[in-house]
Amino acid sequence: MNNIRKKTPLLFLLLACLLASYRSVSQQKATVITEDIFQKPTQQFGIRCWWWWLNGNVTKEAITRDLEEMKAKGFSGACIFDAGGYNQRGNGDVPEGPMFGSKAWRALYLHAIKEANRLGLVMSLSIQSGWNLGGPDIKPAEAAKQVVSSETQLQGGKMVDITLPLPKIKDDFYREIVVLAIPDKGIKDRKPIKDFENKAATREVGWSVPETRPLLVDIPATTGEEDAQKKEVINVSQWVKNGKLHWQAPKGNWLILRMGYTVTGAEVSTSSGKWQGMVIDYTSEKHFNRYWDTNVEPLLKMIGTMAGKTLRYLQTDSFEAGGMNWSDGFENEFKKRRGYDPIPYLPVLAGKIIESREASNNFLNDLRKTLSDCISDNHYKVFALRAKKYGMGIQPESAGPHAGPFDGLKNYGHSEIMMSEFWSPSPHRSKDIDRFFVKQAASAAKIYNKKLVGAESFTTIGPHWNDVIWSDMKPSADHEFCAGLNLIYLHTFTCSPKEMGLPGQEYFAGTHFNPNVTWWNYSTAFIQYLSRCHYMMQEGRAVADVLYYYGDHAPNLARYKADDPAGALPEYDYDVINEDRLLALSVKDGKIYLPHGDSYRVLVLPNHKILSLKALKKVQQLLLEGATIIGTKPLSTSSLVASPNAELERAKIAQQIWGNDESTTGEKQYGKGKIIWGKTAREVLKANHILPDCEWTNKEATQNFDYIHRKAGAMDFYFISSQNKKKAQVTANFSIGDRVPELWDAVTGSIIPAKNYTLANGQISIPLAFNPYGSVFVVFRKKLSQVPKTENTDFVQYQEKQNLNTTWQVYFDPKWGGTNWTTFDKLYDWTERPEEGIKYYSGTAIYKTQFDVSNLQNNEYLDLGEVKDVGIAKVKLNGKDLGILWCPPFSVSVKGLLKEKGNELEIEIVNTWRNRLIGDREKPANERFTKTNITIKPDWKLMPSGLLGPVRLLKGE
Repeated sequence: MNNIRKKTPLLFLLLACLLASYRSVSQQKATVITEDIFQKPTQQFGIRCWWWWLNGNVTKEAITRDLEEMKAKGFSGACIFDAGGYNQRGNGDVPEGPMFGSKAWRALYLHAIKEANRLGLVMSLSIQSGWNLGGPDIKPAEAAKQVVSSETQLQGGKMVDITLPLPKIKDDFYREIVVLAIPDKGIKDRKPIKDFENKAATREVGWSVPETRPLLVDIPATTGEEDAQKKEVINVSQWVKNGKLHWQAPKGNWLILRMGYTVTGAEVSTSSGKWQGMVIDYTSEKHFNRYWDTNVEPLLKMIGTMAGKTLRYLQTDSFEAGGMNWSDGFENEFKKRRGYDPIPYLPVLAGKIIESREASNNFLNDLRKTLSDCISDNHYKVFALRAKKYGMGIQPESAGPHAGPFDGLKNYGHSEIMMSEFWSPSPHRSKDIDRFFVKQAASAAKIYNKKLVGAESFTTIGPHWNDVIWSDMKPSADHEFCAGLNLIYLHTFTCSPKEMGLPGQEYFAGTHFNPNVTWWNYSTAFIQYLSRCHYMMQEGRAVADVLYYYGDHAPNLARYKADDPAGALPEYDYDVINEDRLLALSVKDGKIYLPHGDSYRVLVLPNHKILSLKALKKVQQLLLEGATIIGTKPLSTSSLVASPNAELERAKIAQQIWGNDESTTGEKQYGKGKIIWGKTAREVLKANHILPDCEWTNKEATQNFDYIHRKAGAMDFYFISSQNKKKAQVTANFSIGDRVPELWDAVTGSIIPAKNYTLANGQISIPLAFNPYGSVFVVFRKKLSQVPKTENTDFVQYQEKQNLNTTWQVYFDPKWGGTNWTTFDKLYDWTERPEEGIKYYSGTAIYKTQFDVSNLQNNEYLDLGEVKDVGIAKVKLNGKDLGILWCPPFSVSVKGLLKEKGNELEIEIVNTWRNRLIGDREKPANERFTKTNITIKPDWKLMPSGLLGPVRLLKGE
């Protein structure tokens, strides 16, 4: 391959076709994407939502109204999510409805499922109120637990008969694990194990690290700092009864550690009404099953055959309950999974150092990995198995973004919908790294061979009704489509009975998106865009050249795509794999395969120089079979499993693979494969003349573009997103062979062959022009020889023909304080008008004007200029409905519709509730037009609103 560019163009073209075919997925389903469905997506590809039953305050009437409106707007379903959160951050209360699971609540739930069944909607159910999983019936013995201890000093060489102090406990719950005696060496001023709370999984309020890496290091050891060797730890439990120690203590000074476990104190968060209580023990199959039998099974039985048909998925929200590190019988789970007894190392959980600082850290690593295994196997796996008996799948947010003692990818392995989340910009999460999390879920779908990658979408904390600017929401969704998202769950759609007024009751967070918002009847255009993207992204398989192994310790979470731990971006894509699926990989013809057929060119190892012995042996096997692997020589397993033999074997295998080469970069043939270190995946692929999957040329340094490549049957397509606030141009280069590129626009549904493309050196190059935050699907489905050249342009360029500087008649609905028909001598921002009924107006205003046109042609476009604040305009010209414009450019073809005299233009403009709420802020309650539990704070500012223009006729080129 190194000499390939010296060969003939024909050979190079043949090679390009082969490279494209290598990126195909074996065992590919015969998927056919059609133009008809893309342009008019069927309901199955619609968006879904967290359907918030706020404090249980819902009615049958409101339930029916919501579901019928979802159906009408193109939703495919919803997740019933009972929760509180109405009065957080200074907001007001809402009435308390029936408690989750009560007889009255079940009646509402049954009505909802029956109505969804009538309407053909796919439903999910969150199996509690609020989150973390738990509730009022969780007894302390069933709750999340952690190790606690007390210390007693004594002098040996005599019979000891003392009462040991009880450790500090919570909720009057304590169970003994063991009483241990260790030598009391009087060690003082020793620095503790670094980041002990996270390493020991005892941190009460969240985790300060999202993944393992920071937990695999510690400060350097010092001589004599250890409290005891393992052989010096004496189990004196047999001489303890009712907390009294009766023991013939050997000579010397001793420290007695009374060790047991109590509850963590973690409570269910953001729940409704009386659904308060402790968080369940996530490591226990027994406790989950009891919760299921009491709270979930009855809900499924009562809906009969609609379980598995209409109610298709069960949900729990993200784990945000801090640490837990023990359970009843946990020592047996530890022995079974790690192969050694944890009891002699338990003093480490009391802050001691046993054997050495390194050994103590390794024990803590093993502890967290065991917790991770138990959470996956005893909680999420059991959850999935119980749901499966009803023909249902699960969709828990089981993998972060809040860290816990778990392996996110492994947890996802039990789900049918890989549920993640992404945020719209808000004060709470303003940086990309803090608001985009879908890449991990998409990787899980790939490695576990699942189809749906969902996300709690457009979450915010802070804004209310001023965060719904669709042209600004679009780039957030597009960003995550490029990461692999294919199913939007709006956060949030609050059910609000009519008694609660308008805009009604709302959750303290989330982008408000329900029938009570002012723009609901205009929402179809945005929903249709998302549905078109769903259709494309749910078909076929994502393509990636690089597989990144993220290690075997806990916590372990992959974050957002741009983290790129493999060094693949921007020209190549990558997926993330865990130890569970790493062990299932195979190699054929130099490519690395998952069992179901997805393949990769290279495997990248984490650069922290730590691998479990299982992982290292798998790496060795893959190399022998012909894989290309990038990674540095592992120096430790960071585990006590099979110690010390495991470390000796690790060193032996590492030496065989990497040899003695200590250079910072290098490569070595091993078996049929090759180990490479000190280089990124991108560098390795380019050095081996693997053409970039997608690369950008003629790009300005400050511009940002992203992509994802999918393959559906014989079709390849790329979703390209411009993450640029202004118009942008770029040349996109695809290593796709001799096929014609087509441009499928999910905003309009238009499909046109690309015109200005070239094929050279195995790449098809296409100049693309994007509107602000624009996007396009570049589709390859036909060979060059099958499609005649066309004269279509990729994007229309405009020239101004006529500025419509006319007077406007504008209607503001008096029902909402508006001024009826008002004459505008020019286009105004409503908030700059003196009339209160315009300045504080919220809702739809209708603009009408007439104009004449000279020199009629057939390529005119109507451009609206600026549209505030939501950015929605519905346009009619001479009685012809031209649809809803919702993202830049706010322009539409008026070809064949203009006449020389008396053209009638009507434009509907809508803004959010924000301005009317501000106008009502100082009014007495009986004079307000609005009603809501959300507090209208003094710092709220009016949002510029209306058609700001300039409105122009443009001539297309």
